Amino acid sequence: MSKTNNTNSRIADNKKAAFNYFFEERFEAGMVLHGWEVKALREGKAQLTDGYVLIKNGELFLLGCQINPLKTASTHVNPDSARIKKLLMKKDEIRRLIGKVEQKGYTLVPINLHWKNGLAKCDIALAKGKAEHDKRDVIKEREGKREVERAMKVHTR
Repeated sequence: MSKTNNTNSRIADNKKAAFNYFFEERFEAGMVLHGWEVKALREGKAQLTDGYVLIKNGELFLLGCQINPLKTASTHVNPDSARIKKLLMKKDEIRRLIGKVEQKGYTLVPINLHWKNGLAKCDIALAKGKAEHDKRDVIKEREGKREVERAMKVHTR
């Protein structure tokens, strides 16, 4: 069996996060995973849409990340697709994140899961929530771009 993943390949993206939050800073964190989870990630069976990062006792945990088990996974394992996963970062980075989250009203949001040198990594962002009018502006901008593309497509025919 040949390895199909290159050094930096995406597993899953959280597109909803960019719509709901302004990203201030981005960080890369390692993940503590079980064997069946790694196998499922290699098959792309992950979903980050409702994921968020929780800080507890000076450690980071990823909640709401669904990793759906493979049917061919080991029979002696009882997989839990919504298991809480521990994130690994340097202690000083975690302390800085804790300070920002507690003081300034930021939140930590997972952006994507990817492979880096054969290890599963999670990009997380220090983010502030968008107000409703900011979300409406994003929708208007997206609709405007679609209209321009449609007009250009008709014009070029």
